[in-house]
This record gives sequence, structure tokens and C-alpha cells, in this order.
Amino acid sequence: MKIAIIGGGISGLTLAWYLQKAGVAYDLFEADPRAGGNLQSWTTPEGYLLEVGPNSLQLSPEIEELIADLGLTDQIQDAAAVSQQRYVLRDGRYQVLPGSPPALLTNGFFSLKAKWQLLKEFRRPAAAPDANETVAHFFRRRFGSEILDYAVNPFMAGIYAGDPERLLLHKTFPQLAALEQEHGSVLRGLAKKGKGAGRRRIVTLSKGLQTLTDTLAARLTNYQPGTEVKAIFRATDGTYQLELASPQGLAAAPGYTHLAVALPTYALAPLLEPLFPQAAAALAAVHYPPMSAVYSAYDRAAVTHPLNGFGALHPKVEGAYAAGSIWTSAIYPQRVPAGQVLFTTFVGGAQYEAAATEPEEAQKAAVHAELSKFYGITGAPRWQGRYFWPRSIPQFDERIVGAHAAAAALEAENIWSVANWRAGVGVPDCVRHARQVASTLSAEK
Repeated sequence: MKIAIIGGGISGLTLAWYLQKAGVAYDLFEADPRAGGNLQSWTTPEGYLLEVGPNSLQLSPEIEELIADLGLTDQIQDAAAVSQQRYVLRDGRYQVLPGSPPALLTNGFFSLKAKWQLLKEFRRPAAAPDANETVAHFFRRRFGSEILDYAVNPFMAGIYAGDPERLLLHKTFPQLAALEQEHGSVLRGLAKKGKGAGRRRIVTLSKGLQTLTDTLAARLTNYQPGTEVKAIFRATDGTYQLELASPQGLAAAPGYTHLAVALPTYALAPLLEPLFPQAAAALAAVHYPPMSAVYSAYDRAAVTHPLNGFGALHPKVEGAYAAGSIWTSAIYPQRVPAGQVLFTTFVGGAQYEAAATEPEEAQKAAVHAELSKFYGITGAPRWQGRYFWPRSIPQFDERIVGAHAAAAALEAENIWSVANWRAGVGVPDCVRHARQVASTLSAEK
């Protein structure tokens, strides 16, 4: 057995690491000279440590074990205690979103009508399973419109860059669909599952999350950065041959029994089209909305808001410009110079696509104006920067169904998909799935 891994983001690197530990032969090809894909950490000349992709990690068992395996445990930094509070824009001002079902009933964030709807959820019967049900339909059906608008909608926009009216429940939150079927009530099911379960730690690494992927890449024996896979061919014996492009020119890599593809669907589809045109068409249909991250730094004295939380999200019904902001300096104070604060504001996603494609200077100006309005900021930013994704997070809407079906069918052809569109968009999802695939392939050795 010999495996070609195409793509050196967190999924491809993790898969290679566990194959290497199991003694399975592999080659990992990454077109970019830099490993890590969406995990990028930048230190600016002004002294800001920025995350371009995920800003934090949920410390799942798989993530914690991988960090320990790589000798990085001493670099773990926990988020500040205030980060447990999450704010949501309501009626033009930021309010703390209740963090648990009991708090929903006692906090003044929701109306009495919404609280009554929450209590009634315990008595609502389970509906018949529906693979086409959207997240919005599910929450509207079980909890009412207010909780959908002011809790679910901003969360989906801020975390998934998504629109709950289009995202499918069984693809985005299959556990909630299962709770309804198993317990009749989602809240009753959560109460039973949650006994003895604590909230996972939110962490980063002291020099940025890119440390994780940089360290993985450095430990791999068969990692080839700056090497793009231009084409995939299949020999008469069923093995795969790759046409490679590197600074040294074109080359061929023969004799792979398996392919592991850790690419976004839009990059994978052209490679598979000659051999598997139907699968390629399904993959090409997956939607990745555009998004920008706008970084804005201010003197602390210029910002009225206490910034005592993780950040603030904007429900679509509030009509804001951005999807919301992470309060980077509140979560990790060491990432900014003393006496300053830093906002990471997200513009775009499935609900804000028009704003995402505006010119950089227009976005920065609009973000500054909105921050000034909601946070009581006086004066201009001390510094601003931007990172733009023409395609950001894959959407688990109706178009992902065909892609997942295609990926499952390709496994019979010894092609395994380990990118974030396959098993979940979070880093813990990617690491867990890559490790599972490594275990499956190792068992065939």
C-alpha cells in the first residue's frame, strides 16, 4: 500500500502524521510553499498577532492528544475568563446572550413569549425525520422565531458564515435531529446528555495556531511543499499516477494504491473530472461564500464598551453591515501592544455576500463606522488590516448532499476525502476525521 495525499492543510497533515506513525507509505503534496491551508498566523510590524483562519481551538480530546504528541502542550494558552460571555446585537445595542437553557428563562434577553415557547418545547412531539429540513425550519418549529432570529441566526453567520434558512439540519447539527427522535424534546435530550459534561476549553498556541501545522509539516518525512498536482491518471492495474508541477518543472509520481484528497471541492473537481465526471460535477456545486476579516486596533481609552466577552454577533434582522466581531484583545491580551484593543470583524458569508466583495478601503471604512457606533469609539483606528477569502467556508446546504454522496462512492475507488467539507468545518472535526481515515487505511496495510 502507498497513499498519495493531495493538500497540506490541517486535514492532510494530520492524516499523514497518523499514517507515518502506523508505518504506512505515503507522499503528501501541497501546491503552496507554506503548509497549513486556512490556519495562518501573522505578526505585523506594529506588534499584532493575527489569525487569518480560526481564531481559537476547542480543545477536543483529539486536538489535545495531537498537541501533546507534537510536544506543544507548554504552548497552550487558555482564553481569558471573560470570553465565556457572548454578546448579540439587539435593538441596536449589545446584550449578553444567555449561555444555557435555564439562563434563557431567567435572563432578560428574550421576551416572555420566547421563554414560553422554550418551555413548550418539552411537550412538543417529535416530527418525522426529514433529510431536507433546514436549521431555520427546525428551530422555528421547536422554539419559535425569536430564538431563531436572535440566537441561531447570528451563531450560524458568525461561526459557519451560513444562512440557517439554507443550511440542512442533518448535515450541520445531526445531533439535534437525533435528540428530537430519541427523547421527543431537544432540551430534555440535552439535559440527559449534559449531565457530568463540562464545557471544552477554548485555547490557542502562544505563537499562533499556525504553529500546529508548521510543526506537523516539519515532522513529516514525505512532505513535498510547493508541488502542485496537475492531473490524476489511472493505470490498468488500478493504481493512480499523478502529474506534478514544482519549481523544477513537471514530473510523474506513479504507483499509488490510494488517494487521500484534502482539497476544497472547487480545487478537487477539475482533478477528478476526467476519471469521475459525475462526482466532479457534484463537488463543483458546493457553495463557498466570499468573506473578509477586517482587523481594527484602537487605543483602549478611545473605546467606551468594557469588552468583557468573546465578541459580539449581529442577527440579520438588526440590519448591520458585518456579521460580527471577535474581541481578540479581550480573549488573548498578549496579542496586542499594551494600552490597545483589537477587533476581528467578519464581513460577508452567505447572508452578507454583497458586502464581502466591496473594495478593501470601503470595507475598512464601513467597519470602523459600525464599530464606532456600537462600541462608543472616538477617533480613527490606530491600525487596520484585511484578509479576503473569495471562497470561505463550505456551506452544508442542499448542494453538499451530492458532494457527500460522491465522496462516499469514491471510497470504493480507493479515493478518500478528508477536507473540511467532508466531516465538519471546525479544526476538531478535521483532525478527528483525518485520524479516523488514517486508522481505516492503516488496517488495510
